[in-house]
Amino acid sequence: MDDLQFSIFPNENFVDLNLYQYGWQRCTPSHAYGPATRLHYLFHYVISGTGTLYADDSSGHTSIYPVKSGQGFLIFPNQITTYIADKNLPWEYIWIEFDGLRVKEAMEIAGISMDMPIYRARSHDLRDTMKNEMFYIVHHPDMPPFHLIGHLYLFLDAFLNSIASKRVSKGGTIRDFHIHEALVFIERNFQNDISVEDIADNCGLNRSYFGKIFREYIGRTPQAFLLNYRMTKAAELLKMTELAIADISKAVGYENPLHFSRAFKNVYGVSPRSWRSQNQARA
Repeated sequence: MDDLQFSIFPNENFVDLNLYQYGWQRCTPSHAYGPATRLHYLFHYVISGTGTLYADDSSGHTSIYPVKSGQGFLIFPNQITTYIADKNLPWEYIWIEFDGLRVKEAMEIAGISMDMPIYRARSHDLRDTMKNEMFYIVHHPDMPPFHLIGHLYLFLDAFLNSIASKRVSKGGTIRDFHIHEALVFIERNFQNDISVEDIADNCGLNRSYFGKIFREYIGRTPQAFLLNYRMTKAAELLKMTELAIADISKAVGYENPLHFSRAFKNVYGVSPRSWRSQNQARA
């Protein structure tokens, strides 16, 4: 029987980076998981042994990746994967499932994608730091949410820097800079009446070019990202506060509560009032 440790993170109120579940497992020979998909990013780091990852790439074809100790693999949201422990030298691994508004951008800058999902560290020291942060999270499931999210940030920092090329570690390309500036502007001004033109102007770009590079990096249009960001913040306020719907509407950039309610329903499928009732009851 497999040795297994598994925990689910109990808090979904973090927007930029959130933790969902995490664990450790020493697998039996030929132990398999899948085919399956995940809703979020799932990273496995192989502590010892070997195994094989079968993963759909961006074109929908299944690629085969042998993975050994000291390496890892990243599963992307909605990607179909199967992974199997070696029959002679089965792997032992540790994993973390996470997501957030900045994760897709970070993975693209670091060069990890559905077509290149294997983690190979350039720095063994940073790899060990990353592994230690993963073990800390797995072994401390009862620590407060903010404490664990802090260690998740430390994990992600070590993860990215352990595989980053010199170009990325020095700040990436000018496009990376523009996307970073756009995300910071949205974070600081989402509660105001801002438009895509305002975001593009802040970056010193015309709207057409800005929209093109934003969609390439983030995977959605600036309009869709801004809407989703505002509604995520609204859901956070609905769940964690007793603020009136009209006040939450203004807090996320909508002067008209009716327009806010319609936008919220388009994203979540229910009205803000219904969403609050359903989620506060489970909190």
